[in-house]
Amino acid sequence: MRLSDLQDKDVVDLKSGVKIGNIIDIKINYDGNVTSLVLEKKKYSRLFSNNDEIEISFDKIVKIGEDVILIKDI
Repeated sequence: MRLSDLQDKDVVDLKSGVKIGNIIDIKINYDGNVTSLVLEKKKYSRLFSNNDEIEISFDKIVKIGEDVILIKDI
């Protein structure tokens, strides 16, 4: 799976069902394994946006589906 494939998916909190943000990058260790996802979390409206990045450990991923990535315990 490519990064561009992951960026097309919504990242959703499994417990609340709320969209967390969009994937903008991934972190990979020296062995080539994905260690975490970097998300752009949007606050407020687009007019007055304040963008923060959040990093979610790969072990928090419950399921990568066709359209969505489910995250637990964020």
